[in-house]
Amino acid sequence: MTRDVAIIGVGMTKFGEFWERGYRSLITEAGSKAIIDAGIDGKDIDAVYVGSMTPGRLIGQEHVGALVADYAGLTGIPATRVEAACASGGLALHQAFLAIKSGLYDIVVVGGVEKMTDVSTEHATVALAGAADQEWEGFHGITFPGLYAMMARRHMIDYGTTEEQISMVAVKNHANGKLNPNAQFQYEVTLEDVLHSSMVADPLRLLHCSPITDGAATVVLASSEKAKKLCERPIWVRGSAIATDTLSLHERKSITRVEASIVAGKKAYEMAGVKPDDIDFAEVHDCFTIAEILAIESLGFCKMGEGGKTTENGETRIGGRIPINTSGGLKAKGHPVGATGIAQAIEATWQLRGQAEKRQVKGAKVGLAQNVGGSGATCTVHIFSPEK
Repeated sequence: MTRDVAIIGVGMTKFGEFWERGYRSLITEAGSKAIIDAGIDGKDIDAVYVGSMTPGRLIGQEHVGALVADYAGLTGIPATRVEAACASGGLALHQAFLAIKSGLYDIVVVGGVEKMTDVSTEHATVALAGAADQEWEGFHGITFPGLYAMMARRHMIDYGTTEEQISMVAVKNHANGKLNPNAQFQYEVTLEDVLHSSMVADPLRLLHCSPITDGAATVVLASSEKAKKLCERPIWVRGSAIATDTLSLHERKSITRVEASIVAGKKAYEMAGVKPDDIDFAEVHDCFTIAEILAIESLGFCKMGEGGKTTENGETRIGGRIPINTSGGLKAKGHPVGATGIAQAIEATWQLRGQAEKRQVKGAKVGLAQNVGGSGATCTVHIFSPEK
């Protein structure tokens, strides 16, 4: 038995540094907003999935599924925590999609949450480094800025990509984030600002990197039968795929190709019955600005090696050929890692409903979300549309 699956409700917190708020407060707010948006009651919900990468190391809290069910007033129903590093939210969405597609459930709430600012930057960096290969990378002191710096430098050597082109991703995404009331950074930066920001891991500078963020995001998924009854404007999940690659960077044939994204993208396109040219906008995983360039190449929005030129030509801006990260992306919207994949789906939903306000992509019919874990060892790709 297979059924169509739709998003019927969305809700998220603002992303940022919230010293006065806790983990459960954030996910409860996002969940409440999504349930209200869907027009449903707690008794209608069959299950909950929650993406959260590392609450144990950041706030000392595990057993997250039960915690979320408890504070949502939903004790008794199945509640599952899903973890895939920074792709935890995307994987939670994929698991919920499969559960409804199979006929097991009719309505599922899918959340993502992370509380990251209660610890020092050093502590958070070590916790996030758990998404890398601990024996071959973490043990030797490598962190994700270093890993992505190597990917960026190799891309520069192989394809002539410039630091200016990598910096243009940040300029664009901050311009988009300025238009997003939920974004952590609602201000623009200039190319000079980016190029003169402090060096983190050569060639990546501070303004090439996404921030440490608190936040939560939730969507409500429903089967086609329930969606038609409950929602005037369901957004259909037409494609949902996941793929993996080697955990460590040095084991890959190429560090400038995100193979998990290539494979997941092809599977999602096939499931949805679309091609890259059919996508009107995409939210991609720009944990570092080079990651956006790698993403648009791996998803077929440009040829391999031409991501920098595509960005420089303005093709990825709102109003361009393929708007990328209209929300501001991880760079400006923020990156509470477990919530990121769900927030991407919410931006896609708002765009396809025509509710993205000043950052609206005109005539948007098909959107894509790409969520990456680690340096590319896990990738989920989802494709959304108001039409089946």
